[in-house]
Amino acid sequence: MTSSSDRSPAVDVLSTRTYEIRTYGCQMNVHDSERLAGLLEDAGYVRAPESSDGDADVVVFNTCAVRENADNKLYGNLGHLAPRKASRPGMQIAVGGCLAQKDRDTIVKRAPWVDVVFGTHNIGKLPVLLERARVQEEAQVEIAESLEAFPSTLPTRRESAYAAWVSISVGCNNTCTFCIVPALRGKEKDRRPGDILAEIEALVAEGVSEVTLLGQNVNAYGSDIGDREAFSKLLRACGKIDGLERVRFTSPHPRDFTDDVIAAMAETPNVMPQLHMPLQSGSDPVLKAMRRSYRQERFLGIIEKVRAAIPHAAISTDIIVGFPGETEEDFQQTLHVVREARFAQAFTFQYSKRPGTPAAEMDGQIPKKVVQERYERLVALQEEISWEENKKQVGRTLELMVAEGEGRKDDTTHRLSGRAPDNRLVHFTKPDQEVRPGDVVTVEVTYAAPHHLLAEGPVLGVRRTRAGDAWEKRTAEKASKPAGVLLGLPKVGVPEPLPAVTGGCAVD
Repeated sequence: MTSSSDRSPAVDVLSTRTYEIRTYGCQMNVHDSERLAGLLEDAGYVRAPESSDGDADVVVFNTCAVRENADNKLYGNLGHLAPRKASRPGMQIAVGGCLAQKDRDTIVKRAPWVDVVFGTHNIGKLPVLLERARVQEEAQVEIAESLEAFPSTLPTRRESAYAAWVSISVGCNNTCTFCIVPALRGKEKDRRPGDILAEIEALVAEGVSEVTLLGQNVNAYGSDIGDREAFSKLLRACGKIDGLERVRFTSPHPRDFTDDVIAAMAETPNVMPQLHMPLQSGSDPVLKAMRRSYRQERFLGIIEKVRAAIPHAAISTDIIVGFPGETEEDFQQTLHVVREARFAQAFTFQYSKRPGTPAAEMDGQIPKKVVQERYERLVALQEEISWEENKKQVGRTLELMVAEGEGRKDDTTHRLSGRAPDNRLVHFTKPDQEVRPGDVVTVEVTYAAPHHLLAEGPVLGVRRTRAGDAWEKRTAEKASKPAGVLLGLPKVGVPEPLPAVTGGCAVD
């Protein structure tokens, strides 16, 4: 343990201590941060204003380990807080998440002013570890090797009144050579279907109208409980929950994407016509080197079946450019799949070494200049396709769930923003009557850009919802309280098109 001389002197517990959470990485981390916020508030902490910039009594870093420079980013941020902590008796810093699970033995050595280090399996211990560090005046490093309690059993401070993440599983049984997540999150563990549905029903009772089912490999759900059709059954069960208007899920794996899931999506009205299906590469040899258990033909076959069953489905993907050993011919196969699949959106990444992954040690690492050139060609092609696919939406009448904070120019353009059923972002003319986040409006699309749509005519209809009521109630309650858990990417709320790091493959 580190001596007390390396940290702030102990002080009496204040009647109200503030906290700030800084989140990096995938949706699982964002959801974990909601749990951490709930745990701290349950322990009597109050979240700091968004403008606090490190002035909270407790600053928690919920980290990601899949970027090559993830540790440099963490230690840079910790270094920025060191002088502030030295001048503020009683301030505490905690580091959790995947990087903490991976580098448990080095964080306190490199940043001796850190008070608590905890991992991905024991987030429920944070308040206890903070108190123990305060009383004992030394760092508390506690990393569990396996899940102590399923995160959804912990208190939660959700960031949206009208949309929610619902975790159905944790961990991953895949062994992709570019991904370190299974080593840090562990083997897949599934929640009981009854527990999942009970949580969703409780959320709907509170006003939530949209849920996103969440897992590292969400459609493998059932492998831990011995039911290969468990995920499709879960989707159909969600369709029977009164008041639940929209169901989404992320991220699936092509290996486990079965016909019964496609049928459940097509036949369950509140399951949205949207699919995020990570491709990673269109080349069979590269997919084999990645240890992805499907090939190009299988992937395109899934896309074809989804489109046949759900003609208006918007399909997005993840692609890695420049994986070790990738040739120009391999890259051309990726471009071929992009042309054939016609993704609404693709999250494209230049391969970089992930410490601790097999791919980092592979021969055939591609020069940065080559990777950059291929990346630019891929982005240009996908931009062209995204725009063409969005243009097909012009003239369509869509129901949008009004979103909060999604249109950066809404104030200056006198517009509001919302998400279509397929999750496309639509900016629409602000109607005369009040419209709240969570309410539903009907609009006609008049213009398409590569990454958004416009509905410039008058709103055709407004439906006030229980979700809008919930947003209004929460906003009124927050008016007299400090606000702003400082979450990083991705945003929480009506989910954006998939964040840069997807739950299934962690490629950013």
